Amino acid sequence: MSMIPFDDRDGFIWYDGGLVPWREAKLHVLSHGLHYASCVFEGERVYNGKVFHLEDHNERLCNSARILGFEVPASMDDLALATRQLISANNIVDGYVRPIAWRGAEQMGVSAQATKIHLAFAAWEWPAYFSPEARARGIRMKWANWARPAPHTAPTEAKAAGLYMICTLSKHMAEAEGFDDALMLDWRGQLAEGTGANIFLVINGELHTPTPDCFLNGITRQTVIGLAKKRGIKVVERAIMPAELAKADEVFLTGSAAEVTPVGEVAGEVGNYRFTPGAICRLMWEDFDRTVGKQVATAA
Repeated sequence: MSMIPFDDRDGFIWYDGGLVPWREAKLHVLSHGLHYASCVFEGERVYNGKVFHLEDHNERLCNSARILGFEVPASMDDLALATRQLISANNIVDGYVRPIAWRGAEQMGVSAQATKIHLAFAAWEWPAYFSPEARARGIRMKWANWARPAPHTAPTEAKAAGLYMICTLSKHMAEAEGFDDALMLDWRGQLAEGTGANIFLVINGELHTPTPDCFLNGITRQTVIGLAKKRGIKVVERAIMPAELAKADEVFLTGSAAEVTPVGEVAGEVGNYRFTPGAICRLMWEDFDRTVGKQVATAA
């Protein structure tokens, strides 16, 4: 499948205060964010020309930066305005926005207190993260070789670039074996999340989901929990061991990119499990689509 390189596209990127032509949005090879992962970002979905939960994403971006020891050089109003300008300039109706803030190239070394903080936004059309066929049958997941780190070993409450290294490694491994994604445990051996999405299990008509104590409490995750409670579906946040997948009738992922995506299989050394997308998964999918203003598509 051919792919348009992300550094060679038409359109505009908002970069350090204003819109610049897409191909001119560049940074120096010695930027601290590239070498030492002093970089935070967001992933936002655009529906009908507007970002879903924009303020929540911007708050998380600023909080992630503070956890990494710097301030995003923009107010909440500035962030919202830049996002609107970008979406309009690129004529995005249904797509994805990537805000990113990072330390520049003024210093090269572990310590970088004097670096300039850069801020950029990019946006592009992106109708779906997983193919419609994969979502309909339920995606296939492989157990990851890497585990989510303990919160005392990494800034796990930040959406920080460095924390995604093990996600890339895990997803590449899964795709090389014909799977769609990888399922990660945490350092204790408990269920954590996919490589970029939270996970829910349907057990006896209830939604069970891991407590987000070493990974992000996703904005889509919070939305789905609210939708389930509105329907009277009990939601249980707790520690979940991998073997409990055997109790689950349905499993699905949630995320800004993944939206609500059913899981059909989890395989590998930790255990092999199969699921069929059912009534609750379908309800959550349809309710989420209605919430974001999409045409409702069913999971079956």
